[in-house]
Amino acid sequence: MKKHCCDDMVYHANFKCEIHENPFECPDKLVIYYEKDNEYGLIIHDGGSSSIEISFCPWCGKKLSEGK
Repeated sequence: MKKHCCDDMVYHANFKCEIHENPFECPDKLVIYYEKDNEYGLIIHDGGSSSIEISFCPWCGKKLSEGK
């Protein structure tokens, strides 16, 4: 079973920056995947660690898995 809906989501959910250890500090990290809760979020790059939960893939439009 595929964990993510499309190749773009696989790339962005698994993206690891070589410069920034903290994903919220990296301007190239767009999506955060919370595996424990099976939820996706768009990172808000404002210096904090906030994200906005998303229900549909921004690339393919497929409905994402329901979280807990």
